[in-house]
Amino acid sequence: MLTENELKRYERQIRIFGGEGQERLKNAKVFIAGAGGLGSSISIYLAAAGIGRIRIVDHEKIELSNLNRQILHWDKDIGKKKAASAEEKLKKINPYVRVEAISETIEENNVLALVDDFDLIVDAMDNFHTRYILNRAAIAKNIPLFHGAINGLYGQATTIIPGKTACLKCIFPEPPPSMTFPVIGATCGVIGCIQVTEVIKHLVKMGSSLENKLLLWDGLNTKIDEIEIERTPSCEDCGWK
Repeated sequence: MLTENELKRYERQIRIFGGEGQERLKNAKVFIAGAGGLGSSISIYLAAAGIGRIRIVDHEKIELSNLNRQILHWDKDIGKKKAASAEEKLKKINPYVRVEAISETIEENNVLALVDDFDLIVDAMDNFHTRYILNRAAIAKNIPLFHGAINGLYGQATTIIPGKTACLKCIFPEPPPSMTFPVIGATCGVIGCIQVTEVIKHLVKMGSSLENKLLLWDGLNTKIDEIEIERTPSCEDCGWK
């Protein structure tokens, strides 16, 4: 049940999806992979929305060059673990949310334990090696994966429902070249907020989603396009016989 304070706190969004929808958010358990640029925007808005339990995982430490986009982290945090910094800020943003921060590298041998009994996975990573690991974990656990990625003024997002939609490996059979890519913080904000919107819609069961669609954000020309995508029967991650 929602407390009186929670009813007041979330009053504006309860107008959209009602008290039952807000209770769904309160009961939800969301796993966020990454506490960087995307992870900052995603975790802030999920916490503000009242997601009941958030687990955020990132093994890196904060550097000065992170601060143009990783808005969870401030000058005073340079040298600290991103996970610890994220936990500190998110608990202050919303004390009604249970925040768990883990400073680990997501690998094949620990991913299933990390995602544990969570309801969904949000991809806030910056490399496809880890994204493919998350993709396989989502398929193994049969839980949704909300993908987002950015590069400079461009970004993309899709919602993956195992057994129903194309998985990440269907969409990207081969990873793009590994690189340190340019980025402005606003691009992280745009794509991260799209991912959050997809998560909330999924949890409260309203609207249409980016299932079997890849949204492409062109910030340079302020354009949004969508590409229809399909499952690949021969996909090595989700292919069926």
